[in-house]
Amino acid sequence: MKIDISDPNPEGPSFDRREFIVGSIFAAGTFAAAVQPIAAQTRIITDSEGLTAGEVMIPVKDGRMPAYRAMPSKTKGKLPVVIVIHEIFGVHEWIQDICRRLAKEGFVAIAPALHFRQGDPAKITDFRELQSRIFTKMPDAAVMEDLDSTIVWARDNGGDRAKVAVTGFCWGGRIVWLYAAHNPSIKAGVAWYGRVVNNPTSPPNPVQPKSATDVAKDIKVPVLGIYGAKDGGIPVDTVEGLRSELKKGTSRSDIVIYPEAGHGFLADYRQGYHRESSLDAWPRFLDWIRRNGVK
Repeated sequence: MKIDISDPNPEGPSFDRREFIVGSIFAAGTFAAAVQPIAAQTRIITDSEGLTAGEVMIPVKDGRMPAYRAMPSKTKGKLPVVIVIHEIFGVHEWIQDICRRLAKEGFVAIAPALHFRQGDPAKITDFRELQSRIFTKMPDAAVMEDLDSTIVWARDNGGDRAKVAVTGFCWGGRIVWLYAAHNPSIKAGVAWYGRVVNNPTSPPNPVQPKSATDVAKDIKVPVLGIYGAKDGGIPVDTVEGLRSELKKGTSRSDIVIYPEAGHGFLADYRQGYHRESSLDAWPRFLDWIRRNGVK
């Protein structure tokens, strides 16, 4: 069934959630407290020359959701769109840099702050507290609606609604799989080291009822899953289980596992960054979305 993404309810209350996330996406160069110290020697820094980049506000059914948007300043017609789904650390500097990298490739890149109702992850220093206070309280259904609204906003602000890809990292990688099942209208997805089965500490529940593996056979969108064999939190056997479920469907999805990479290996600001795997994975990602119509 094709999903009709309609405009958000205009009757929803008009209030601004930015007080929850100041210092997260609005302060240039700011990283989430939970990922300190930053590995400055390996960081890739993408400037905004030739780009329109910065904060935007996206209408959603209960208000406005902050997001970071980057796109080429000079455009001819509608541009292909990549929705960037953040890590558990929110829309901090690295996610913004990913958006600028994509904008330099000719895309409208938008990273919505999907945590905006629950609070600001930027100042929380403990990973478990991030999970308990914010991310375990984010209903998957609300996230799906917010991503629908992001695509509507992109359509109205320079993006080509017929050429949309979704990519995400860690927590956002799981969401890519779920959103591909939710919205078969998108052209492609790329899930970076997203959890594929439910966390034993967060079993299926009304807030987050299904895992990537649960929805895999129903996905119609081609999704590329990118994983590291040395990821201590996502065992390879669970990734292979996801691969088996994908084969039961018709999505033409694929999975690549980098033997020397661990969790978060593309994140060049972190100690777990693996340069060799990243140098292969990034162009593979771009090729995947372009081959599937987002160009």
